[in-house]
Amino acid sequence: MDQWRGNRSNEFDGIAAIDLLTVRTALFDEIYALVVLSLDRRRIVFVTATEHPTALWLAQQVREAFPWDTAPRYLIRDNDGKYGDAFRRTVRAFGIRDRPIAPHSPWQNGYVERVIGSIRRECLDHVIVWNEVHLRRLLAAYADYYNTSRTHLALGKDAPDGRTVEREGEVVAVRVLGGLHHRYGRCATAKDSNIR
Repeated sequence: MDQWRGNRSNEFDGIAAIDLLTVRTALFDEIYALVVLSLDRRRIVFVTATEHPTALWLAQQVREAFPWDTAPRYLIRDNDGKYGDAFRRTVRAFGIRDRPIAPHSPWQNGYVERVIGSIRRECLDHVIVWNEVHLRRLLAAYADYYNTSRTHLALGKDAPDGRTVEREGEVVAVRVLGGLHHRYGRCATAKDSNIR
């Protein structure tokens, strides 16, 4: 079984997946959020938001998400018209093999769809989004929580960035996203952390 898991994680090395999700603001404006996920450790690489996702905007986000030395070999994405020629040229220039999924088949991009579901259930369903800037802040805070604190069964109950085992000290809860979530850890004294 461990050998199969090892081969499976090697299989995901060098693969990233992207997708857009729509969010309604308090004034019912529609904002699009872009999520970029690295599949090997289920790490959220990049999140941002805009009211007008164009191919040029998406191409710029790929440049920001993957500096030249960190570009994945493959990029899985929807077959949406928003990923136009400018986006495809940028991806090709980075040496990334673009792999659009079949139309109307979100299950083919299941990992990023799962993360988008987690973002909705664990964050966006519990807050009122005021505007694009507010959504960006929320997404950045959630991505930090997701990568450093949220455990995953597929990673052996570890976080995507890894967590060290804390064996000594008092157990404390650190509030995340304004108390929406908590990260539990140990510290020498209760005064050393932001406890609730």
